[in-house]
Amino acid sequence: MMSICLRIGVAVAFLPLACLVLSAQQPPPVPPVTTQPGVKPAAPGAVVPTTTYRAKQVLGTKVNIQGNVSIGIVEDIVFDDAGNLEYLIVSNEGKLVTVPWEAAKFNFDQRVATVSITADQYRAIPTFTTTTYPEFYAPAYRTQVYRYYGIAPRELRKLERRGVIP
Repeated sequence: MMSICLRIGVAVAFLPLACLVLSAQQPPPVPPVTTQPGVKPAAPGAVVPTTTYRAKQVLGTKVNIQGNVSIGIVEDIVFDDAGNLEYLIVSNEGKLVTVPWEAAKFNFDQRVATVSITADQYRAIPTFTTTTYPEFYAPAYRTQVYRYYGIAPRELRKLERRGVIP
């Protein structure tokens, strides 16, 4: 009888220690992931855009300058090699004007973009037609176009694509 009491006493004494060891071996709970199926969550510390827009939300948008003067509509958009939107191509009476994406402030609900330049500044910007497109990424052209809008062009990132025939 004494040996049974001794065994029970030892078991009761080691029971809290066994519970402590077992709880320490369990991994911490993982918070649930709230992404859509098939969408990878962003890497920790990555900048995630808060709003996305589709090309059809930009194309056909009315473009105004200071004084609420309409200069045309967005007919086309130009991307760089990295997929960044570089320019809006604004059409007005058969003539086209290059507007840097950064120069336009959009109101997507009203489908209006506003460019902060005067009518005199706008008249100084060279125009082109569908048969005389400029070399959008020539350094001199980029610098000149951005200067009309009072902004500096951002640095272009050159992507090297393997397996693509130039």
